[in-house]
Amino acid sequence: MDTFIKENILQVNSQLGTKTKLIAVTKTKPVEVLMQAYQAGCTRFGENKVQEMTDKYEALPKDIDWHMIGHLQTNKVKYIAPFVALIHSVDSLKLLSEINKQALKNNRVISCLLQIYIAKEDTKFGLSEEEAIQLLQSPDFENLKNIQIVGLMGMATDTDNQEQIRAEFRSLRAFFESLREWSHPRVSMAELSMGMSGDFPIAVEEGSTLVRVGSAIFGKRN
Repeated sequence: MDTFIKENILQVNSQLGTKTKLIAVTKTKPVEVLMQAYQAGCTRFGENKVQEMTDKYEALPKDIDWHMIGHLQTNKVKYIAPFVALIHSVDSLKLLSEINKQALKNNRVISCLLQIYIAKEDTKFGLSEEEAIQLLQSPDFENLKNIQIVGLMGMATDTDNQEQIRAEFRSLRAFFESLREWSHPRVSMAELSMGMSGDFPIAVEEGSTLVRVGSAIFGKRN
């Protein structure tokens, strides 16, 4: 096994504490590299492209939890619905309805996170806090029996300003906490997905339960 990957996983895990789980972001990485991460103890892999995720799912051990962390198109949901463990990037009722439809076809309840827009960047996706509440209050949401909203996801601004990053994570944590009292059988605020390779230590300090780490494990992408 590549000791580089194993040592990096150990290094990242040492910074997580007991309440935060590691998702190894494996996009663009070949199956052989994922296998090294798996042998080093990683069982949660994050992908942002459906085709890449399905190909890797077929090739790798079946006790891996697959997390869709990228922007998800409705016409692609059917390919991952049989096996995806958690979809982080739900940013519309339309997408959630399609996930529900495909989950029903596969006799599953699929766990989802609502992606909340917290960055000062136009390139990021996500719901505003108001839009998230409107979604949860929508009569259409009541009809979705095969999904479970288990938390929130957010991406901070790509900046060197650590106080800005911290403020963005803190605002997401505050919204997350405000929704924990939401009384609904298909809403349970258990997971807060925030933090990537460049900012996950701040995210951990601000209460993240899931960090999405790629380059800090596998090295910079070419």
